Amino acid sequence: MASLCLPAFAHAQGDSAPIRLAMIEGLSGGNANGGEAVFRNLVWAVERVNARGGAKLPGGARPLALERYDSKGQIEEALAMLRSAIDNGARFILQGNSSAVAAALIEAISKHNEREPTRRVLLLNYAAVDPILTNERCSFWHFRFDAHADMRMAALMAVLKDDRAVKSAYLFGQDYSFGQTVLREARRQLGVQRPDIAIVGDELHPMFRIKDFAPYAAKIKASGADAVITGNFSNDLTLLVKAARDAGFEGKFYTFYGNALGAPAAIGDAGIGRVIAVADWLPNLPTRESEAFYQAFRKRYPDPADDYVHMRMQLLVEALASAIGSAGSLEAAAVATALEHTSASLYGQRGTMRGADHQFQQPLVVGVMDRQGTPGVKFDVEGSGYGFRVIRQLTAAQAEMPTSCRMIRPA
Repeated sequence: MASLCLPAFAHAQGDSAPIRLAMIEGLSGGNANGGEAVFRNLVWAVERVNARGGAKLPGGARPLALERYDSKGQIEEALAMLRSAIDNGARFILQGNSSAVAAALIEAISKHNEREPTRRVLLLNYAAVDPILTNERCSFWHFRFDAHADMRMAALMAVLKDDRAVKSAYLFGQDYSFGQTVLREARRQLGVQRPDIAIVGDELHPMFRIKDFAPYAAKIKASGADAVITGNFSNDLTLLVKAARDAGFEGKFYTFYGNALGAPAAIGDAGIGRVIAVADWLPNLPTRESEAFYQAFRKRYPDPADDYVHMRMQLLVEALASAIGSAGSLEAAAVATALEHTSASLYGQRGTMRGADHQFQQPLVVGVMDRQGTPGVKFDVEGSGYGFRVIRQLTAAQAEMPTSCRMIRPA
């Protein structure tokens, strides 16, 4: 069921109908906390655009309206929600917390757009990072605003290659397209950057179905690994690190998502200096603009439990509003053509869409967990008392990777 997020003034604009954005996400099930966290980010981004009057169009600016559709984290549910969103008038679909769902939506949208050219839609992806989505399976109707898994792995490897304390690694992930990609790329990049590191484990597990990770943690500890490399997120990461802590594992975690959604609190002191995370932005990025951005988010969402902010989701909405203005239209192909050349900036952070594959190019940052109040850790995460000190920054040019996309554009 959809619920509408609209500013009060939008109802007083007569015939100026709102521009509907449909977030299709798991709002129940194993990653419900992740879905709700995304929704808060997108609400804040929409509010910012609407406070400026909305997206500019030839007939006058129109507000954005964010609607939420619960996919329960399932592909079939997501496809059903896509049909509902389109029938309800949405032309911009937002999704991210599953690469498998994203792949299904991309295929369904491509078929829909071919069948119904007067009701074409775009998919704006904020977190589905399987590299194939902007490589072999790239689509004119899909735009990714997160760095893909290979880009994130390369950022982690920029740190790991200098971490001489790591002599062995355990590769661990969720058994679906994204998790498989992470482990495959970890093995490849280790071979290039650190061929001296022994891979002592390479294991996949069912996603969001494991309640007790103790057997896995025991195997990791018994392997003698100095580090775990994982793309796990939400409960699959939190439960893993809890189990590893309880098992007495003292190695490091090189993670994609160890900086949020309960993980720091679950790890506690055992994570200090040991949990490393890559992101497009971190709260302790040492700039005044970054601090102002984070403070603005915490003013909007003061409850520490709501402390989950991602710059890329803000830039996504900013880029969409800009592309609508440049296109002077809400027609999907026109907006997509404009979005291919759009840059977005906010609080000193800037990214640019690469037209060749619709992969957003932006800086990346790597941080290490430490106690709040230590040098470089002014802000903690979710009231846990632990935050992430920035240890490596990559420019957009340094984070960029080549693409194998052969984009097919509509006639």
